[in-house]
Amino acid sequence: MNNIFDYIQSLPWFVIILACLTLGFAPFVPEPHIFEKLRMLSRGELVRPLDIFDLLFHALPFIVVAIKLGLMVRPAA
Repeated sequence: MNNIFDYIQSLPWFVIILACLTLGFAPFVPEPHIFEKLRMLSRGELVRPLDIFDLLFHALPFIVVAIKLGLMVRPAA
């Protein structure tokens, strides 16, 4: 594998969806962290480094989905 995009392209969809449902939405109660952190970001309250890391950590599976979809629709070079 030459780069990270080749690795992401080789990941099975099952693994990515499982990561989104578990890591992406954890903890489930009282509300997923991703929603809490996105709300904080929209209000301008996302200032602590721990909160920024938490947002990136929980958003990572969704970022991988976006990259994989982008790789699927890009024209062949």
